[in-house]
Amino acid sequence: METQRIIEFPHKNMDKRPRKRPRLTWDMPPALPPPQLSYGFFQVLPAIYCNQELGNGVVPNIAYSSMFYRGVPRNGSPPWRPDDKDGHYVFAIGENLTSRYRILSKMGEGTFGQVLECFDNEREEVVAIKIVRSIHKYREAAMIEIDVLQRLARHDIGNARCVQIRNWFDYRNHICIVFEKLGPSLYDFLRKNSYRSFPIDLVREFGRQLLESVAFMHDLHLIHTDLKPENILLVSSDYIKVPDYKFLARTTKEGSYFKNLPKSSSIKLIDFGSTTFEHQDHSYVVSTRHYRAPEVILGLGWNYPCDLWSVGCILVELCSGEALFQTHENLEHLAMMERVLGPLPQQMVVRADSRRAEKYFRRGARLGWPDSSTSRESMRAVWKLPRLPNLIMQHVDHSAGDLIDLLQGLLRYDPSERIKAREALRHPFFTRDPKRYGYPL
Repeated sequence: METQRIIEFPHKNMDKRPRKRPRLTWDMPPALPPPQLSYGFFQVLPAIYCNQELGNGVVPNIAYSSMFYRGVPRNGSPPWRPDDKDGHYVFAIGENLTSRYRILSKMGEGTFGQVLECFDNEREEVVAIKIVRSIHKYREAAMIEIDVLQRLARHDIGNARCVQIRNWFDYRNHICIVFEKLGPSLYDFLRKNSYRSFPIDLVREFGRQLLESVAFMHDLHLIHTDLKPENILLVSSDYIKVPDYKFLARTTKEGSYFKNLPKSSSIKLIDFGSTTFEHQDHSYVVSTRHYRAPEVILGLGWNYPCDLWSVGCILVELCSGEALFQTHENLEHLAMMERVLGPLPQQMVVRADSRRAEKYFRRGARLGWPDSSTSRESMRAVWKLPRLPNLIMQHVDHSAGDLIDLLQGLLRYDPSERIKAREALRHPFFTRDPKRYGYPL
């Protein structure tokens, strides 16, 4: 089998699903020789000033060896620059972020700020630094995230479950959080692989680790609240090419005979900016739309089970290559749930927030979909969905029965009846065959 670094996969039919925030690509770039200008004994990197993007919309990725840094002064500070209009830090490729970190590239951006790839001069390793916008509410949220990250790090023996915080500091009114450098997210891997699903045995390993991470957080009285493939990162960027037998009979396009699979199944959770302690207020809306539990939509309040619903949606997506509920509106979302999982239980409908009950249900009982404002596109999107068992059997060649039973526990409407993380880990889907199927953890 061919082994190589992820640079770019062919991707078409790009997913246009609305997301809560832009996703980050934490891919490790291929090593390239740095551009150098020689001045005496020093090698100086030309500065490339960055606000949001360069002129062509691409920020170059350059991997630097520690040898390069030994020839560069480490204590120089970049000139002070005002933040942009949205409070983002304005930086230049090659300059310092404090004397310890040198900026290599821009990796991503979200509502919180930016993520930069940097070289840690002290530890001589590449890290990812989240630079939070210089706005009060985002600075406050960042300090809460740091508290959660440090709590997780204290208890995560072996550093196997969640992304590790290396350091944090306040730089020119920006909270900066330093993380270990990981590979791409499961969503980015799917996207760059033309949304070709993962084999069921690999999904099993991802699911096992994801549930272990969720159980670990719940044991610490923490609820992630934003589980989704974008927030699950592969530890390594390495992948292998394998024949894609499902496509062999349908296409002759170059490259379609093969699909890419991660060389290692090791994953870690990221993005704890929305993580909530059990004792905090749980009245507001949480989770990215596609992974949002019914109790959140109905205004019934939420707790640990909302994470398990998200896990169920993620496992279906990893098996099929597509989000289970591709929707952007609450009523349509509930209609999709009923199409896949059956009618909502009456006890949940009765307890729903009165404003929502009037909006979503007819006479307080039956879901009011479709209504006069429902588009043909929405109706097609709902009616094309199969029942959960049929959906899984379309994509899973073996272990389908065990996976369906597990998903029926994870996607149970009533959160009080939903399977818990540690119970799910004891499910036959994970315990029936102890072999690792060639995917080292």
